[in-house]
Amino acid sequence: MTTLGVARDLAAILVPIGYVGAALAAVCAIVAAIAIIRGAGGLAGGAVGLWIVCALMSFTASFANQWLPLIAAGASLVGMLVIGGIVRAMLTAGGFESRRRAARVKPAPATTTTATLMTGSTATPTAPVAVVS
Repeated sequence: MTTLGVARDLAAILVPIGYVGAALAAVCAIVAAIAIIRGAGGLAGGAVGLWIVCALMSFTASFANQWLPLIAAGASLVGMLVIGGIVRAMLTAGGFESRRRAARVKPAPATTTTATLMTGSTATPTAPVAVVS
């Protein structure tokens, strides 16, 4: 088999892997945007970390000079991060975040307790003594 035949066979395998990687990267970018909107930093970090792996998968299509999957993966992350940040800023500016947080944390009812110290000794109190050896 010639070098051109090997390259053609590899391209037949790597290009579909690249398109699948781009699709998975787009899904990870959507999850990251939703996590940013909800304020879940850990989930957003995990989604972006998984996006990196999927973007590397989409890079395999560049073997056959197919750059569209890699460009789509990168554009999806940038777009979703911007959209997630804008929506979160709008919700926070509208006061939605503070109402949700206030509903989650309920204050404890106010109770008053009094403590009385009862000592059985009538000795006079002394200052603490340090023992030096």
